[in-house]
Amino acid sequence: MKETDSRGRNEMLFIDLETERLVLKNIERSDADFIFAQFSDAEVTRYLFDEESLTDMNGADEIIDFYLQPEPRLQHRWIIVRKSDGMKMGTGVFHCWDHKNASIEVGYDLNKNFWGNGYMLEAMQEIIRFARDRMDMKEIRACIYVENQKSINLITKLGFIVKGTMNEVFRGENYLHNTYSLAVK
Repeated sequence: MKETDSRGRNEMLFIDLETERLVLKNIERSDADFIFAQFSDAEVTRYLFDEESLTDMNGADEIIDFYLQPEPRLQHRWIIVRKSDGMKMGTGVFHCWDHKNASIEVGYDLNKNFWGNGYMLEAMQEIIRFARDRMDMKEIRACIYVENQKSINLITKLGFIVKGTMNEVFRGENYLHNTYSLAVK
Protein backbone atom coordinates (compact mmCIF):
# COMPACT_ATOMS: atom_id res chain seq x y z
CA MET A 1 0.00 0.00 0.00
CA LYS A 2 1.31 3.41 -0.84
CA GLU A 3 0.83 6.34 1.48
CA THR A 4 1.27 10.00 0.74
CA ASP A 5 3.79 11.93 2.83
CA SER A 6 3.47 15.59 3.90
CA ARG A 7 4.76 16.76 0.49
CA GLY A 8 2.30 14.65 -1.48
CA ARG A 9 4.84 12.00 -2.53
CA ASN A 10 3.92 8.34 -2.54
CA GLU A 11 5.89 6.07 -0.24
CA MET A 12 5.72 2.36 0.44
CA LEU A 13 3.84 1.27 3.53
CA PHE A 14 6.08 -1.65 4.39
CA ILE A 15 9.43 -0.35 5.55
CA ASP A 16 12.37 -1.84 7.41
CA LEU A 17 11.92 -1.65 11.18
CA GLU A 18 14.49 -1.36 13.95
CA THR A 19 14.65 -2.15 17.66
CA GLU A 20 17.48 -1.93 20.16
CA ARG A 21 19.02 -5.25 19.09
CA LEU A 22 17.30 -6.05 15.79
CA VAL A 23 16.63 -4.93 12.26
CA LEU A 24 13.44 -6.25 10.69
CA LYS A 25 14.22 -5.96 7.01
CA ASN A 26 11.80 -6.50 4.18
CA ILE A 27 12.24 -9.87 2.52
CA GLU A 28 14.32 -9.83 -0.68
CA ARG A 29 15.35 -12.32 -3.34
CA SER A 30 18.81 -12.43 -1.72
CA ASP A 31 17.16 -14.07 1.31
CA ALA A 32 16.48 -17.33 -0.56
CA ASP A 33 19.23 -19.34 1.17
CA PHE A 34 18.02 -18.19 4.59
CA ILE A 35 14.36 -18.90 3.77
CA PHE A 36 15.28 -22.37 2.55
CA ALA A 37 17.34 -23.10 5.69
CA GLN A 38 14.62 -21.72 7.95
CA PHE A 39 11.65 -23.54 6.42
CA SER A 40 13.42 -26.84 5.81
CA ASP A 41 14.29 -27.03 9.54
CA ALA A 42 11.96 -29.50 11.29
CA GLU A 43 12.10 -27.54 14.58
CA VAL A 44 11.03 -24.30 12.89
CA THR A 45 8.20 -25.95 10.94
CA ARG A 46 7.05 -28.27 13.73
CA TYR A 47 3.81 -26.36 14.39
CA LEU A 48 3.20 -24.95 10.92
CA PHE A 49 0.19 -26.89 9.72
CA ASP A 50 -0.34 -25.13 6.41
CA GLU A 51 2.66 -26.14 4.29
CA GLU A 52 5.16 -28.94 4.06
CA SER A 53 8.77 -28.23 5.05
CA LEU A 54 10.83 -27.03 2.11
CA THR A 55 12.81 -29.65 0.23
CA ASP A 56 14.38 -27.47 -2.48
CA MET A 57 15.16 -23.86 -3.37
CA ASN A 58 12.07 -23.57 -5.56
CA GLY A 59 9.98 -23.54 -2.39
CA ALA A 60 12.05 -20.67 -0.97
CA ASP A 61 11.65 -18.75 -4.23
CA GLU A 62 7.86 -19.26 -4.10
CA ILE A 63 7.69 -17.91 -0.55
CA ILE A 64 9.73 -14.85 -1.51
CA ASP A 65 7.64 -14.24 -4.66
CA PHE A 66 4.46 -14.34 -2.54
CA TYR A 67 5.78 -11.59 -0.27
CA LEU A 68 7.25 -9.48 -3.09
CA GLN A 69 3.94 -8.93 -4.83
CA PRO A 70 3.40 -5.23 -5.54
CA GLU A 71 1.70 -3.16 -2.88
CA PRO A 72 -1.06 -2.96 -1.94
CA ARG A 73 -1.09 -6.57 -0.81
CA LEU A 74 -2.65 -8.51 2.06
CA GLN A 75 0.59 -9.96 3.44
CA HIS A 76 4.14 -8.96 4.32
CA ARG A 77 7.25 -10.69 5.75
CA TRP A 78 10.26 -9.23 7.52
CA ILE A 79 13.55 -11.05 8.07
CA ILE A 80 14.68 -10.64 11.71
CA VAL A 81 18.38 -9.75 11.77
CA ARG A 82 20.55 -9.36 14.86
CA LYS A 83 22.36 -6.01 14.70
CA SER A 84 25.49 -7.16 16.54
CA ASP A 85 26.56 -9.59 13.81
CA GLY A 86 24.05 -9.42 10.93
CA MET A 87 22.77 -12.93 11.71
CA LYS A 88 19.37 -13.74 10.18
CA MET A 89 17.38 -15.43 12.94
CA GLY A 90 13.75 -15.71 11.88
CA THR A 91 10.84 -13.89 10.34
CA GLY A 92 7.79 -11.90 11.32
CA VAL A 93 4.78 -11.84 9.05
CA PHE A 94 1.39 -10.28 8.42
CA HIS A 95 -1.34 -12.34 6.77
CA CYS A 96 -5.01 -11.84 5.94
CA TRP A 97 -5.19 -8.05 6.09
CA ASP A 98 -8.87 -7.15 6.47
CA HIS A 99 -9.01 -3.50 5.37
CA LYS A 100 -12.71 -3.12 6.11
CA ASN A 101 -12.38 -4.17 9.76
CA ALA A 102 -8.82 -2.82 10.25
CA SER A 103 -7.52 -6.20 11.40
CA ILE A 104 -4.59 -8.38 10.46
CA GLU A 105 -3.09 -11.73 11.47
CA VAL A 106 0.51 -12.10 12.64
CA GLY A 107 2.86 -15.01 12.48
CA TYR A 108 6.51 -15.55 13.32
CA ASP A 109 9.29 -18.10 13.41
CA LEU A 110 12.69 -18.17 15.05
CA ASN A 111 15.59 -20.55 14.62
CA LYS A 112 16.01 -22.66 17.77
CA ASN A 113 19.57 -21.34 18.26
CA PHE A 114 18.03 -18.01 19.28
CA TRP A 115 15.18 -19.19 21.52
CA GLY A 116 15.00 -17.88 25.07
CA ASN A 117 16.76 -14.55 24.48
CA GLY A 118 13.73 -12.28 24.08
CA TYR A 119 14.38 -11.64 20.38
CA MET A 120 10.90 -12.58 19.22
CA LEU A 121 9.24 -10.54 21.96
CA GLU A 122 11.30 -7.53 20.88
CA ALA A 123 10.50 -8.09 17.19
CA MET A 124 6.79 -8.61 17.78
CA GLN A 125 6.51 -5.49 19.94
CA GLU A 126 7.85 -3.49 17.00
CA ILE A 127 5.58 -5.24 14.49
CA ILE A 128 2.56 -4.53 16.71
CA ARG A 129 3.63 -0.89 17.05
CA PHE A 130 3.92 -0.69 13.25
CA ALA A 131 0.43 -2.20 12.77
CA ARG A 132 -1.07 0.23 15.26
CA ASP A 133 0.75 3.42 14.28
CA ARG A 134 1.40 3.07 10.55
CA MET A 135 -1.39 0.77 9.39
CA ASP A 136 -4.12 2.02 11.78
CA MET A 137 -5.09 -1.52 12.76
CA LYS A 138 -7.71 -1.96 15.45
CA GLU A 139 -7.13 -5.67 15.99
CA ILE A 140 -4.24 -8.07 15.53
CA ARG A 141 -5.02 -11.79 15.46
CA ALA A 142 -2.94 -14.94 15.84
CA CYS A 143 -3.76 -18.62 15.34
CA ILE A 144 -1.61 -21.00 17.40
CA TYR A 145 -1.58 -24.77 17.75
CA VAL A 146 -2.61 -25.69 21.30
CA GLU A 147 0.60 -27.66 21.97
CA ASN A 148 2.90 -24.80 20.91
CA GLN A 149 3.54 -23.56 24.44
CA LYS A 150 6.46 -21.25 23.59
CA SER A 151 4.30 -19.37 21.09
CA ILE A 152 1.36 -19.25 23.49
CA ASN A 153 3.65 -17.81 26.19
CA LEU A 154 4.91 -15.14 23.79
CA ILE A 155 1.51 -14.08 22.54
CA THR A 156 0.06 -13.82 26.04
CA LYS A 157 3.07 -11.71 27.17
CA LEU A 158 2.16 -9.37 24.33
CA GLY A 159 -1.39 -9.02 25.70
CA PHE A 160 -3.31 -11.25 23.29
CA ILE A 161 -6.36 -13.03 24.66
CA VAL A 162 -7.99 -16.27 23.52
CA LYS A 163 -11.06 -15.61 21.37
CA GLY A 164 -11.91 -19.13 20.27
CA THR A 165 -10.69 -22.37 18.77
CA MET A 166 -10.53 -23.86 15.30
CA ASN A 167 -9.17 -26.93 13.57
CA GLU A 168 -6.52 -26.76 10.91
CA VAL A 169 -6.56 -29.78 8.62
CA PHE A 170 -3.10 -30.85 7.47
CA ARG A 171 -2.23 -34.15 5.81
CA GLY A 172 -5.76 -35.34 6.58
CA GLU A 173 -5.41 -34.75 10.33
CA ASN A 174 -7.15 -32.15 12.51
CA TYR A 175 -4.96 -29.90 14.67
CA LEU A 176 -6.74 -27.81 17.30
CA HIS A 177 -5.64 -24.16 17.36
CA ASN A 178 -6.55 -21.29 19.63
CA THR A 179 -7.37 -17.98 18.02
CA TYR A 180 -6.01 -14.92 19.82
CA SER A 181 -6.81 -11.25 19.55
CA LEU A 182 -5.14 -8.02 20.60
CA ALA A 183 -7.04 -4.72 20.47
CA VAL A 184 -4.53 -2.03 19.47
CA LYS A 185 -6.70 1.11 19.17
